[in-house]
Amino acid sequence: MESEIRPGRFQVLPVVIKNLVIINGLVWLAQITVGQDLIDIEDLFALHHFSSELYHFWQFITYMFLHSSSSFFHILFNMFALWMFGSTLENLWGPGRFLAFYLVCGVGAGITHVLAQTYDIAQYNALFQLGEIGAEELYILSNIPTLGASGAVMGIFAAFAYTFPNSQMIILPIPFPIKAKWALLGLAVLDLIGGVSSQSTGIAHFAHLGGAAFGIVVVMIWNRKNRRHFY
Repeated sequence: MESEIRPGRFQVLPVVIKNLVIINGLVWLAQITVGQDLIDIEDLFALHHFSSELYHFWQFITYMFLHSSSSFFHILFNMFALWMFGSTLENLWGPGRFLAFYLVCGVGAGITHVLAQTYDIAQYNALFQLGEIGAEELYILSNIPTLGASGAVMGIFAAFAYTFPNSQMIILPIPFPIKAKWALLGLAVLDLIGGVSSQSTGIAHFAHLGGAAFGIVVVMIWNRKNRRHFY
C-alpha cells in the first residue's frame, strides 16, 4: 500500500492544516466553556513533568492541541503561523508526510522541554531543602502545565527556512525584509537566551528549540536521498 506523501495540487488551505486549525479551535472552545466544569482538561491533557502525579504518557501528543484559555492571541498566533509556513510545506510534501512531520516536531519539542524542566525541578527541590520555598510553592512549581502548538509550529518554520532559506519575510517591528534563514537563527538565539535566563516568562523556550531541532534533523534525513534545490 503506497503512503500518501506526494504533493498534490496547490491549496490555499491544505487539508491537514485545515483540520489542525479546526481541532485546535474546538479544543480551545472546550477549555473556555466546559473545561473547568466537567473535567480539568489541562490536568489531563497538558504536558506535565514525568515526576508529577499529573503526568500521563499521552500528554506528549495532546499538549500541542491545547492553548491558553485566558488568551485568544496564543491560539491565533500559532494557527496563523502554522498556515503561513505550513501550507507551502504541505503542498510540497503531501498531507501524509506533513502530518507525520508536524507530530514528530511536537513530540520532540515536548521531550526537549521535559528534559530542560528536570533541571528546573531539581533547583526547586534544592531551594525547598534550604527552606527558601515552602511545600505548597514547590508543588505548584513542579506541576506547571505546558500547552500549545508553538514547538510543532517552530519545527514547521525551521523546515520552511531550511527548504526556502532565501525567502524574504517582513517581521514586525524590523523595518526591512529579512531572509527566512536569518529569521530562524534570530528566533533560536532569542529562545536560547530566554531559556537560560533565570527570569521566568511563562514561555517554553526549550520546547521551541527542540521543535526546531527535530524539524531540521528530519528534513535533512529526508533530503539525503532526495536533494532539492533551495530557494
